Amino acid sequence: MAGKLRCVVVAVDASEESMNALKWGLQNLKIQSQQGETESQLGSFVVLHVQSPPTIATGLNPGAIPFGGPSHVEVPAFAAAIEGHQKRITKAIMDHALKICTEKNVNVKTQVVVGNPKEMICEVTANLQADLLVMGCRGYGTIKRMFLGSVSNYCINHVECPIMVVKGTS
Repeated sequence: MAGKLRCVVVAVDASEESMNALKWGLQNLKIQSQQGETESQLGSFVVLHVQSPPTIATGLNPGAIPFGGPSHVEVPAFAAAIEGHQKRITKAIMDHALKICTEKNVNVKTQVVVGNPKEMICEVTANLQADLLVMGCRGYGTIKRMFLGSVSNYCINHVECPIMVVKGTS
């Protein structure tokens, strides 16, 4: 890819498509660095994972305490268990992404944020002043896309920098 890329954000999740997008980026893009730069100034790939808040990720609310208990009481142990589970999932995703990155000799940074993936990918990309966003596409059908929305489609319409959506499994 022509042009000077100093910051490429690659959005990853648990899908094979996102890891294929990471592989594509590492194989096809070259990050530009200038002589005399310090470690913090080097151009880099930023592997970004957006961890959904527990309420979004589970789609659950533990509900009311049975047999007439108050309906507004939160169960801290339940919330802590969900958060712990999400952290383990995030660690596994990032470990897998970094394993892919070790095969290439590139400067890679990681960033994990919590929030709505559509909005957070756009926000982080803007904050980093990224030159390119790379992400995979699950290829949901029309019905699923209508109900779930397409993260890649949202980003295409809201990210200021160019975006590469990698489709397919190879």
